[in-house]
Amino acid sequence: MLTAQRLAVTLSTVLLLQGFAAFAADPQWLVTVDKRGKSFVVDATIDFPAPLRTAWDVLTDFDHMTAILNNLSTSKIVSRTDNTLQVQQEGVARYGIFSYTFTSEREIRLEPMQRIVARQLSGNAKSFVSELQLSPSDDGTEVRYHAEVVPSSGIARTFGGPFIKHETEEQFRAMGAEMARRQAP
Repeated sequence: MLTAQRLAVTLSTVLLLQGFAAFAADPQWLVTVDKRGKSFVVDATIDFPAPLRTAWDVLTDFDHMTAILNNLSTSKIVSRTDNTLQVQQEGVARYGIFSYTFTSEREIRLEPMQRIVARQLSGNAKSFVSELQLSPSDDGTEVRYHAEVVPSSGIARTFGGPFIKHETEEQFRAMGAEMARRQAP
């Protein structure tokens, strides 16, 4: 159980790390996290300097996602029916001194080269739904991402905003790096 002093130190550390992350953030990326009741709402707009096909291939490469995202230990498609997948993932998310072990099984509906819609079937969060839309842009591919997450623990609800923002930015940066790697000669 956290004492008031440890809670204050922890909160100060989180806010300091959030400030450093915001300062270092790429200006062409916009990621916001708002707390609404028990939910965290994530909205992101990201311009990837990669063609739509490359962006799509990376964002939907669930069987190889552990090679793309360093916080995943397992990622696999467990079933597929047409453009609907069931994906299981496990891993550890880290933010400063905090870490969070997670499991997730999601139903993912694909609208090829346009949209990815996911909803949690089971896992650590009470609920998770997301929608990712892709469109060609002058410089490559624009991604618009929206997610709503209801964490299961009280600590996650208290410190979840900065943690979720950090994880979202980190994951999209890693996917952007993979897009660049796949385009390299």
